[in-house]
Amino acid sequence: MKRARIEQSRPAGEHHAVLTIVGGPDGYRPEPCKGCPWRLDTVGMFPAEAFRHSANTAQDMSHNTFACHEQGSKKPATCAGFLLRGAIHNFAIRLKWARGERFENLSDGGHELHESYRAMAIANGVAPDDPAIEKVRP
Repeated sequence: MKRARIEQSRPAGEHHAVLTIVGGPDGYRPEPCKGCPWRLDTVGMFPAEAFRHSANTAQDMSHNTFACHEQGSKKPATCAGFLLRGAIHNFAIRLKWARGERFENLSDGGHELHESYRAMAIANGVAPDDPAIEKVRP
């Protein structure tokens, strides 16, 4: 297995950045973590810019996936909230489904989640007409 490496880092506020990571483990979180941005009870934890940078993960046929921020960059894992609410149009995830991967122990953990990436981004300060979320699937 190739080691995870940071391909791109984009600042998203004073204390945040959105990383594009290549390689590393190919796992996923079984349920949303404590600070998962997909959870309704975490609105405002991340700046709107973070959602602008990550919007491409929810675009039709995207190869980039939304990773769990608590996993870190050395052992990246796909975010449970993303798998539950934002991955239906993601090409990388659809390929996994086609290969028989089912994420069988995936759960919302009893947490209410945003219905879509667009809803999550708007709830966190991205304007509904922002070009960054224009191509995001509903």
